[in-house]
Amino acid sequence: MGNVNLAKAKSSKFDEFYTQYCDIEKEVNAYLEFNPNIFQNKVILCPCDDPEWSNFTKYFAQNFERFKLKKLISTSFAFKNKDGKGKHFILDKDINNDQKINIDDLNYKYLNGDGDFRSKEVTELRNEADFIITNPPFSLFREFLDWIMEAKKQFLIIGNVNNVTYKEVFPLIKKNMIWLGTKSTSKAMFFKTSDKEYASRVSSQKPEGSWWRKIDGEICIGINNSCWFTNLDHGRRHQPLSLMSLKDNLKFHNQMKKKKAYEKYDNYDAIEVPFTKAIPSDYEGKMGVPVSFLDKYNPEQFEIIGIDRYVKDNPHYGKRFTINNKEKYARILIKHRKIKD
Repeated sequence: MGNVNLAKAKSSKFDEFYTQYCDIEKEVNAYLEFNPNIFQNKVILCPCDDPEWSNFTKYFAQNFERFKLKKLISTSFAFKNKDGKGKHFILDKDINNDQKINIDDLNYKYLNGDGDFRSKEVTELRNEADFIITNPPFSLFREFLDWIMEAKKQFLIIGNVNNVTYKEVFPLIKKNMIWLGTKSTSKAMFFKTSDKEYASRVSSQKPEGSWWRKIDGEICIGINNSCWFTNLDHGRRHQPLSLMSLKDNLKFHNQMKKKKAYEKYDNYDAIEVPFTKAIPSDYEGKMGVPVSFLDKYNPEQFEIIGIDRYVKDNPHYGKRFTINNKEKYARILIKHRKIKD
């Protein structure tokens, strides 16, 4: 699967990846299916967003009346503006007197500052909002999430599944304060980028497919393991995984046949489960699973105990789990919840 170099993006602060309209629509529809009135009479803030470049404001503006929104606010950073001032967009009434409220009624003014989400004026807009929905800068994901959680807001934002391994993020997952959205982490999302030189270089070096695709005439970059983070409920997280017993997994699961199945870690009392679908239905102890487990996690079915490096009773605190002295990439510790009679 193709993947833009996120480490390079973070170090260079090259964070300009623009989400496709269809990806926003598909994800938001899942929350509407679970709760059709989720946005009714609510204020949505889309920081890090300019409708000239991004689709979040466009999507909610075009669906303003359908969702029965009270107000839509978005702000943009000043890197597009020579005067160093960000923009402040508002939609809350019919301006052109056509008897409907939509994107044609969106107006804007310049902010006093550059539009950084950490600024006082954008923070005041955060405090006014009920929902924060956007694609924040990759390099500032932890800080952006902390900014949201500080205000105890409902949110839907894009990140990378590996963000769950951050020591600032995982406790929120464990406490069931945040979780992943409905998109599978195994599939890349494709983003438009303002860095045309980079897009051209990727498309000239790699065949069209998982690394890049041409969408609406523009080269879009595939970012592997991209996902949504949220505290909005949706139906998928209440669907139990259908699992086989340990014995049946060893007998019928082809991938498990090729591996030394269910080995115990050298440095922790738990078994290794390399694939989510290979979680044994009848194992009562602790299991280590990949972070991709989280896009199938049902809190009524499983208990999250911790993550390898930071689990409290790990005698090698701060270290990854190993098997035969070989380190395994980040493993989440889980147990089956006991079914109450």
